[in-house]
Amino acid sequence: MGEAKDYRIAAVDRALSVLEVLGERGELGVTELAVELGMTKSLVFRILHTLEARGYVAKDSERALYGLGYRAGHLADEAAKQRGLLLVAEPQMDTLREHFNENVNLLVRDGLNALVVTTRESRHSMRLYAAPGRHGPLHAGGGSMVLLAFAPPEVRSETLSGPLTSFASETITDPTELERKLMQIAADGFHVTRNDLDEGAFSVAAPIFGPGGDIVAAISVAGPVARLDPDKQGKILQDVLHAAGKISEGIGAPAREFQAAAW
Repeated sequence: MGEAKDYRIAAVDRALSVLEVLGERGELGVTELAVELGMTKSLVFRILHTLEARGYVAKDSERALYGLGYRAGHLADEAAKQRGLLLVAEPQMDTLREHFNENVNLLVRDGLNALVVTTRESRHSMRLYAAPGRHGPLHAGGGSMVLLAFAPPEVRSETLSGPLTSFASETITDPTELERKLMQIAADGFHVTRNDLDEGAFSVAAPIFGPGGDIVAAISVAGPVARLDPDKQGKILQDVLHAAGKISEGIGAPAREFQAAAW
């Protein structure tokens, strides 16, 4: 049998090694890092210079020492937040999937996109595709539009001024109409949509708030429109709102933020 391929990128591997050593040992100089990592000083210097330019390393010029920068701390904070979010959200997602046997998705905003963090798939043979790591637009889809409705004003403004691509028969592509819809979602505290991201699909979504009262994620139940009737829609909405509230409570959101917030 042939040997397994090594897909690692050497330059990235070396840069991560530098960050790991700085994280473990604190501030170090170029020479100390070079000895510790078995690299040349010129290579270590170039890596540090690149990381410093991106904010992942900070230099103390007076002492000629390097330590972790603000961006490294930001990533650590975000990782901790997302892990805490998952620990609280996953039991609620399991319950929703058991109740309705439809896809349950947890989404966060990644810039001007929505990102699927994790999902619970329906056991039906006919189901939607929403794998973790999948990016999608903010202006279409239940969870995506919830994220946009509660996003900072500059995010909404940039989305409204950008191209609003049509994905299905009910995608909103007019900025004025989209703005009205987002205001309604923010006032209602949830969003129910059909045929706007995937033709023949529905989504029922609600916001999840964090300790500061800002939206941190959205949770949605999604599936084929053919399996959705008014009675089922009402039950899904009630349970999605309950789940969003429990998750928000579990990660420390103020109780008042569980309700809809107008712009």
